Amino acid sequence: MALDVITHEPSAPADAVIIWLHGLGASGNDFVPMTEHLRFERANIRFLFPNAPQLPVTINQGMVMPAWYDITDMSIDRTIDSAQLRQSAAAVHKLIDEQLAAGISSQRIIIAGFSQGGAVGYEAALTYPQPLGGLMAHSTYFATAEDIKPSTANSQLPLLIQHGTQDPVVPELLGQKAAKLLQQRGYPVTYQTYPMPHSLCLEQVEDMKKWLGDRFAD
Repeated sequence: MALDVITHEPSAPADAVIIWLHGLGASGNDFVPMTEHLRFERANIRFLFPNAPQLPVTINQGMVMPAWYDITDMSIDRTIDSAQLRQSAAAVHKLIDEQLAAGISSQRIIIAGFSQGGAVGYEAALTYPQPLGGLMAHSTYFATAEDIKPSTANSQLPLLIQHGTQDPVVPELLGQKAAKLLQQRGYPVTYQTYPMPHSLCLEQVEDMKKWLGDRFAD
């Protein structure tokens, strides 16, 4: 599966990449404004904003919309089409492969994902066969936690998990659950919460910038 991608190039030649995955029913355009907020002296970042394929979504009466995978039940643990999720993660792997071929170091590639995009982000980042720079998971859940086959190359992948305490779509309990499980598995996790619903806030973006600054310090 090839993804349609919105690309934002830095003013100088790129030496780092952030691949940002949007949520259900949204588009890559949702996070393009982040290019103005996330600027660093030690990184010329190429931003990639893929658009999810058009899929029928069971919980939305089978309507076709941008979706990384189908969701068939909205119980707390959710029932999803994990094969579709893994197809989306494989498509993200292809994007990473393309960046490596273009001369970007794997350790200067960050995956970011919001909601459904974050679930794909977990699978894509933790299973990639070369060490990545980090994963940012926003207002999301670890959908493939029970049967993921993680790569040893990313066994110490830095993880930033952020969640709204008033999220009615993806309850914060799911963010806590992911953070706890990943910490138990030995990943370095930073977990942050904000008094907000299923969205982003300015304080959160500032925290992202600090965390990313550490990733791009070298």
